Amino acid sequence: MAKTTIGLDIGTSAVRAAEIRGADTGVLIRFAQLSLPAGSVVGGEITDTEAVAAVIRDLWKQGEFKGKRVAVGVANQSVVVRQVDVPKMDEAELASALRYQVQDYIPISMDDALLDFMVLDEFEGEEHAPMLRVLAVAAQKDMVANVMAVLDRAGLEPVVVDLAPLAAMRALVEPIPSILNERSAEAIIDIGAGVTNVVVHEDGTPRFVRILPSGGNDITNALVAELRVSVDDAEAQKRVVGLQPEGASVEAGVATVIEQRARAFIDDVRRSIDFYQSSPDQAKIARVLVIGGGSRLPRLAERLATALRLPVEEGQSFSRVKISDDIRLTDEQLAEASRVAATVVGLALEPE
Repeated sequence: MAKTTIGLDIGTSAVRAAEIRGADTGVLIRFAQLSLPAGSVVGGEITDTEAVAAVIRDLWKQGEFKGKRVAVGVANQSVVVRQVDVPKMDEAELASALRYQVQDYIPISMDDALLDFMVLDEFEGEEHAPMLRVLAVAAQKDMVANVMAVLDRAGLEPVVVDLAPLAAMRALVEPIPSILNERSAEAIIDIGAGVTNVVVHEDGTPRFVRILPSGGNDITNALVAELRVSVDDAEAQKRVVGLQPEGASVEAGVATVIEQRARAFIDDVRRSIDFYQSSPDQAKIARVLVIGGGSRLPRLAERLATALRLPVEEGQSFSRVKISDDIRLTDEQLAEASRVAATVVGLALEPE
């Protein structure tokens, strides 16, 4: 029997799990998601370990998951990702020297951080010196410890701790069309409730990662505060009213609040993409994929396309897997799940 892997995504508003049998074009045999109590995760960071663990235990029952070994993702303001160039060395040397090589680029005390890295390229530097281009990841130890505590309370064993935006990339990567035979890249924007992940990759190799401390909840919370409505009413109005076309007049009230918050969010995303594209040696972005619960906001993709001057499409989280007949979801439910499942599917595609 083919080996299965279970991915677990602990978001700001929900937890999701997916089990995939086999690698590459695997088969999705289980998928489930449950909402989290408000405030138990804030900005992607766990604040109530017992509440989150309780929901994960319920998730395992509801989804009928049997395995206890999981690949879990992290992405929040306690994680910093930077691309750095270092002298060429073997991986063992790099692992021991990394903290000294990246301490000027990462605003976290090295004593309080867990470090990991991915070698992206080898190239020649000044005077033909052999160099490595490395994607360095630093995560605060306390944040990771909270994730481990939740898994322990839920009765699960972490076998992989991955960066959530890289997991989402793994689920979505497809051949990128070239522009006049030039190198082409793709941007993936995963808009969650409290965190938005931006990753730019070139044929599956990550070139740029940013974790933004904003998401769909920014609009919801603004509606609650300024219009004095409930969270449920704010969510409903957000989905109905949405954004207006660029340049259209906006009436006072719900539409104005949405416009103000969404414009600030779009500007943050645009600045991240502009920063990537400001480097002359980076591949040009050919297209942008949007995923995540926050991407449900009507006309957001259209407004992003205008701001970024790039084609924007909805990402398909299940494009690299087959759906088992055992998945008891309607086509409509699968389409809705596809918006939010990229990270958890990518985690389940991660080999242990």
